Amino acid sequence: MRYIDAFNHFFPKQLWDKMLSSGGNAKDIGKRMRGVPAIYDIDERLRVVDRFDDYTQVLSLGMPPLESLGTPLETAEYAKLGNDGLADLVARYPDRFVGFLASLPMNDPDASVREAERAFRLGANGLQIHTNVNGAPLDEERFFPIFETAAKHGKPVFLHPSRASDMPDYKTEDKSRYEIWWTFGWPYETSAAMARLVFSGLMDRLPELKVLAHHLGAMVPYFEGRVGPGWDQLGKRTSDEDLTEVLGRLKKRPFDYFKDFYADTAVFGSRPATLCGLDFYGADRVLFASDCPFDPEKGPGYIRDTIAVLESIDMSNEDREKISFRNAQSLFGLERV
Repeated sequence: MRYIDAFNHFFPKQLWDKMLSSGGNAKDIGKRMRGVPAIYDIDERLRVVDRFDDYTQVLSLGMPPLESLGTPLETAEYAKLGNDGLADLVARYPDRFVGFLASLPMNDPDASVREAERAFRLGANGLQIHTNVNGAPLDEERFFPIFETAAKHGKPVFLHPSRASDMPDYKTEDKSRYEIWWTFGWPYETSAAMARLVFSGLMDRLPELKVLAHHLGAMVPYFEGRVGPGWDQLGKRTSDEDLTEVLGRLKKRPFDYFKDFYADTAVFGSRPATLCGLDFYGADRVLFASDCPFDPEKGPGYIRDTIAVLESIDMSNEDREKISFRNAQSLFGLERV
């Protein structure tokens, strides 16, 4: 089976070096990234990719979000370095990297639109946007032109969760402990961002926009009952404002919007999670992805485990091809072979 890995991460050398030499927030890039050579060393990354037959990647930058790394002027430079670097890797290694997702300086929405346009001219196959912009929700009107630009060009938006330990789990504390902010916080982040896009009406304003939620749609498939009949009763639990009019503004049932998202198989090799996500989204809206290189082996582990999980699930060959590579071809506008 052919596999196109739709969501994995890499830092081009110029961007990586610039971040490490920066005097700002970028110099504090996490120890996890520094300890994973396949996130920044192209030779190591090629060795990982070459361990698998008929396997290619669509590249995107790793954490943290560029908008958290400095002023709008600084983050615009980071975005340019990142997008130029990923485009160069696709051009140099087309048999390993078949495309890339552009990153934007989201702390400057106007500059983000300009960079998205430039990146699409470079050949970017979509955008990677994080689930909040330095703490601000994505449905703020200032960000709408970014989504509008993606829709105009027929390019998908991939939502990547972003949350750190400075968001506590309890009101009495000032930080999240035990990496709860990552294990449970990231799926919540993605789910909350999806809900804001739905209830704000953005999906109605841009019906042609395609959005993929990382990690198989986060919490949504497991909480189908809450997303469905639960949110059909929107406003019944709220006494300080009238939310019933929100349902009246939407053109569809909330549940139907959540079914319109795309999702990927990057659930760290969990078979139950994969079954749940596939059952919710169906074969037409799930793309193979590994989240490489953040497995304990620092590269090949999640690729191998995710392939093994998919191969263990009984499905038609047509559905298997859709998930493994055909959906990626269609969503990214890749040449069909």
